[in-house]
Amino acid sequence: MATGARRTCRVALISMAMATFITLIPWQVHSQSAGLGAAGELVDPDRLRVCADPSNLPFSDQSGEGFEDKLAKMVATATGRSAVAYTWYPSIPGFVRNTLGANHCDIIMGYAQGDELVQNTNAYYRSSYVLIYRKDGDLTGVETLTDPKLADKRIGVVQGTPPTANMAVEKLMRKAKIYPLIVDTRIMPSMAEVMIRDMLAGVIDAAAVWGPMAGYYARKSGADLAIVPLTKEKGGQRMIYRITMGVRPSDQQWKRTLNAFIKDNQAEINKLLLSYDVPLLDEHDERIAQ
Repeated sequence: MATGARRTCRVALISMAMATFITLIPWQVHSQSAGLGAAGELVDPDRLRVCADPSNLPFSDQSGEGFEDKLAKMVATATGRSAVAYTWYPSIPGFVRNTLGANHCDIIMGYAQGDELVQNTNAYYRSSYVLIYRKDGDLTGVETLTDPKLADKRIGVVQGTPPTANMAVEKLMRKAKIYPLIVDTRIMPSMAEVMIRDMLAGVIDAAAVWGPMAGYYARKSGADLAIVPLTKEKGGQRMIYRITMGVRPSDQQWKRTLNAFIKDNQAEINKLLLSYDVPLLDEHDERIAQ
């Protein structure tokens, strides 16, 4: 996966890279020493030690309101751990090296499958970039960035994310409103939230953004918005990603434990994600219903 794609996808990630927007000023890292799990693995057997961004809703937040925070509690309970202990660090370059790689924690709750910086568990959800627009506007029925209805529209998009490549091919970038990838989310709102505000104010006509962020902030806005997964794009950047948990390459038994958790609890995981309006996709790219 290219560096630009990783930054937008580390949801988790994602978005070192898959669509989260990264903070600039480092936070102090809070961590405790690890105990030994399986032979050769530095996994704490008593606490679930999580690496996370302290201000990255809907994924993680020091308030505990992110869906990854709630998923971490599920993992801790299922694996017999008494508590969740966080290492807070912003999603900036060096995140993995300074947290998981430095043995300050044992898991990153959301990470794009295939990224070489971590060992991925099995995926626990699939989602995609989406197109958001008002249901009462003239874009009803638009499902792809190639739709002629978009030709004269102003579309909001985050700099360097996958939709920009497809929009460039369709000459949609000439009128697009470009939002920054790098923001300090401690003092600024998420760009997904800003795009939705701009759309409701008439500044832009539609927005292309990572699905989990779109669903969360669209619901928060209270507006009647269409959220259309970009699953029908032909060529260009891929829009669909599998999201996993990230662990150290040495922690093979820990990965197997987490894979078993995902398999045994997939229905509850889906329920949690859907409660945050994450656009979940099955293996046929069909939307999983509430």
